[in-house]
Amino acid sequence: MNTQTSPSTLNVLDTAAANGTFKTFGTAVEKAGLGDTLRGPGPFTVFAPTDAAFEQLPAGRLETLFKPENKAELTSILNYHVLNGRKSAADVGKWDAAKTINGQSAPIKMTEGKVSIDGAQVTSADIGSSNGVIHGIDKVNMPVTKQ
Repeated sequence: MNTQTSPSTLNVLDTAAANGTFKTFGTAVEKAGLGDTLRGPGPFTVFAPTDAAFEQLPAGRLETLFKPENKAELTSILNYHVLNGRKSAADVGKWDAAKTINGQSAPIKMTEGKVSIDGAQVTSADIGSSNGVIHGIDKVNMPVTKQ
């Protein structure tokens, strides 16, 4: 890995890949067909679950989501982790909720200076990129499924 590359020159997806703790997120984005979007102009605010967050999913859940027939559900879940615009953790912490690009609103809480979105704690904030910002979170958030 080239450590000389400044994260600010990489897009959100390549920045996440370079970080090393978002490998599963990157794989999920590619399987959902969202790679081109997140490499696009943006700007985006991405609440990226860490690899450890994905490991907390029930056994077999991730494998099921990665199947081609579940692409729509995977896309919805990932889009629930993305906001339009470039927002710092401090900015987001001032809100009660954030409108995600999947159309649903995710509740925001600021507790003792720490931001959480839909119960997921921001563990690494304000990772800059050329087309947005990444906030690492410790849980994979699931949007409400419409019946």
